[in-house]
Amino acid sequence: MTGSFDLIIKNGSVYLPGGPVAADIGVIGGRIAAIGAFAADAGEVIDCTGLHVLPGVIDSQVHFREPGLEHKEDLESGSRAAVMGGVTAVFEMPNTKPNTDTADRVADKLARAHHRMWCDHAFYVGATCANAPELAELERIPGTAGVKIFMGASTGDLLVADDGALARVLASGKRRVAIHAEDEFRMNERANLRVTGDPSSHPVWRDDESAMLATRRILGLARAAKRRIHILHITTPAELELIAQHKDIATCELTPQHLTLAGEDAYPRLGTYAQMNPPIRSGAHRDGLWRWLAQGVPDVIGSDHAPHTIEEKAKTYPDSPSGMPGVQTLLPLLLDHMHHGRLSMQRLIDLTSAGAQRIFGLVGKGRIAAGYDADFTIVDLKKRWTVTPDWLESRCGWSPFTGMELTGKPIGTIIRGHRVMWEDTLAGSAVGEPVRFEATEF
Repeated sequence: MTGSFDLIIKNGSVYLPGGPVAADIGVIGGRIAAIGAFAADAGEVIDCTGLHVLPGVIDSQVHFREPGLEHKEDLESGSRAAVMGGVTAVFEMPNTKPNTDTADRVADKLARAHHRMWCDHAFYVGATCANAPELAELERIPGTAGVKIFMGASTGDLLVADDGALARVLASGKRRVAIHAEDEFRMNERANLRVTGDPSSHPVWRDDESAMLATRRILGLARAAKRRIHILHITTPAELELIAQHKDIATCELTPQHLTLAGEDAYPRLGTYAQMNPPIRSGAHRDGLWRWLAQGVPDVIGSDHAPHTIEEKAKTYPDSPSGMPGVQTLLPLLLDHMHHGRLSMQRLIDLTSAGAQRIFGLVGKGRIAAGYDADFTIVDLKKRWTVTPDWLESRCGWSPFTGMELTGKPIGTIIRGHRVMWEDTLAGSAVGEPVRFEATEF
């Protein structure tokens, strides 16, 4: 094929929907124009010899803390970490200060993000008891990923804990609703099980049944409301067994943390740096998640990137905050798991791009195909390297995976034809735009 392109990706192993092929990709106007072998002019040519070109990775759960908590992270620094880790788009959560729970607050986030965020982005609207009647309109604002419900692990207006309030939220709107499923009532009853100075008591307090109760409740309420839901950061095999019986209404997410860390090692080694909600559980739980992942039940992997400062994490448990950074290490951890035979490249792509497109109805993203956005995550599957503090871009400045040796590394991040990261170096300037969804297009 001859002609002129803005960008040509050459000589890589390109992962199309049908599998990997040796091909070039021609880009015009930020979209994929052609796939094949080109003798053509281009404004830029990127040689990917020896590298693998994946659809752009989508992280469907991050907390970038802006507005109100910028000392931990902001939209610029969080998205910088994202593209450094090969992530081309993120869905950001509503528990900021103030909460993202009105049209004006969504508009404020979109304005803050415009060409300050390095990656493409969408923002969740937080459900509250007060805004339930407006959610059907709020979820249709362009640039919104939908509605997020906190059944537990939140405070103030964003906590929607009882069945009556949950039913009112589910009755308002049509898009898939994202759920943090921990049972607030059981956790309140068990708060006395927290042991001062011992973060390993965190999963004792927030036990398996706290998660299972909430998941069982929200599945029943969703079926009664005839509303599709997406249950975030599953931590127990029993939940996945239950969700497998309700796939007509429920999709679900795993995190790299819960697939990588085991409480028996993590709490003695990391202390409060291993503290998150829902908790890091045992090695048996981790292995059970992998078994259900092999059965195809989880739909996506999100990082639940939730940074806190080192000073905050240094507080004595349980005064220490829950959450850890993860957007930059999401793909590297999965590439390492793939290297060790725990998942295939086909499954990795499904969990990090195609799955998000399928369940959230993204427009122009999630696969390498003509007409789609020119979003590519370029990786070196053979690269052996160690996660070091100087590689991290999050404002919090730490990771539970620092010092870990991995095989497989993101080499380049291309977003709508813009090379924004190459070999650990940011290139150009922030070009992030709102992600488009089928539900908000017309």
